[in-house]
Amino acid sequence: MPRPRPRSVHRLALALLLSCAVLVSATGCGDGDDSTSTASSGSPSASPSPSASVAKQKLAKTRFVANAGLAAGATYQWIVKPYRAGSFKKGADGRTFALVKAGLAGGFAYNRLKAAAENAKGDPLLSKAVAPLTAAIDSLKGLGTKLRDGEAGAGDISTFESVINSIKEAGASAGAEVRNKIPSTSDLSG
Repeated sequence: MPRPRPRSVHRLALALLLSCAVLVSATGCGDGDDSTSTASSGSPSASPSPSASVAKQKLAKTRFVANAGLAAGATYQWIVKPYRAGSFKKGADGRTFALVKAGLAGGFAYNRLKAAAENAKGDPLLSKAVAPLTAAIDSLKGLGTKLRDGEAGAGDISTFESVINSIKEAGASAGAEVRNKIPSTSDLSG
């Protein structure tokens, strides 16, 4: 079998490079704003299309459910369950590891709840249901550190549970049922 000449290899590489450039430029066209459309005169219209609004609302609910579910799963798996099992008590076997995981889970849950509250703003019904809970979500900000340091008590754990349950109820009232989704331990630290 004859060995390809260097010139054919260069042509093949050039063809591959040009194909990639065309593909990248074709997928990168546009500014990503689906809320405006171009009229026949070429000027953008200020009114969003009804289908774009419906799609954004659906994505808002989907993202809300995903983020709230991750927060609920992390809270139950690494905060509530170990607390009830006595893993946070002084002298408990594996206490340090349980506290570190609980601290990470607390920070993760707070972050996902903030994201869920932001996602809820994309859907009018969900936004109304979640809006009263933003202060409760903000109250969780320092609990991850308290958990990690072993300073959290029964009241702190019940606060986490209460906020999670309130988010689940708000989601259900707006047609966005939240179920616990347990993140991996690598998700907690990422």
